[in-house]
Amino acid sequence: MDTADHRASVGTFRALKLPLGFIRVLEWLFAIFAFATCGGYSGQLRVSVDCMEKASSNLSIGIDFAYPFRLHQVSFEAPVCEGIRREPVFLVGDYSSSAEFFVTIAVFAFLYSLFATVVYVFFQNKYRENSRGPLIDFVVTVVFSFVWLVSSSSWAKALSDVKVATDPDEVQLLISACKVQTNKCGSVRGPRWSGLNTSVAFGFLNFVLWAGNIWFVFKETVWHKDASKLASGASEKQAGTFSQQPHNQGSFDQSGSYNTQGTLSQPSEYSQVGGPTSYTNQM
Repeated sequence: MDTADHRASVGTFRALKLPLGFIRVLEWLFAIFAFATCGGYSGQLRVSVDCMEKASSNLSIGIDFAYPFRLHQVSFEAPVCEGIRREPVFLVGDYSSSAEFFVTIAVFAFLYSLFATVVYVFFQNKYRENSRGPLIDFVVTVVFSFVWLVSSSSWAKALSDVKVATDPDEVQLLISACKVQTNKCGSVRGPRWSGLNTSVAFGFLNFVLWAGNIWFVFKETVWHKDASKLASGASEKQAGTFSQQPHNQGSFDQSGSYNTQGTLSQPSEYSQVGGPTSYTNQM
């Protein structure tokens, strides 16, 4: 029993050491960071309205907003600077579609990467024996790579708009009392954006991970295996063609003699000048 447990633990560790399993673990972790930094965000800004009538002034108006950034539903009360009357003021913009799309992709990526890691660890043999599993894994990886790029780009643009809409200088323009020159308005504190900036960074980092993992998932598919078989078969056929070439077995030289080493022997030199010597004697 101890030996079986040891083998199981070794197999688990080996599956996680492979690029396919290791990258899935990173995808799982970074998906958590992506939806946690975006979906769990809440921010606050503060502005001041200093009326000419000091009794109606409010030097610290707190405005709270949070995910999913439906800013047009965020309201606060600002002094009108005419007695003690207050007016409700709403922020501008609705960026919930981009934020919710980003968080949804992060949640589904978290669930799928967790499921895929479990399959790699505990059902690795069945995963590789059945060709349908790697094909589905490959298609899902390609789809998630694309949607991570789209959602991260969309959320980065929406975040830029959220920063503009919640800028204290822009919010002051929505207050009617700030349009009167005798009143003074100012920004007390702006929101902190480190968490949302990190969410955008994790979004693009998830895209890099999923896009880079396409190759390792593709290597498990039947398409890559068939291509490898065709390439190996072609190389073996080419090697067999070279090995079957006939050896030189000899040739005749120009003088009619046979050279067993397969090279032409040099023709023997003889003199044709002067003719036979017996001819001069006959003269």
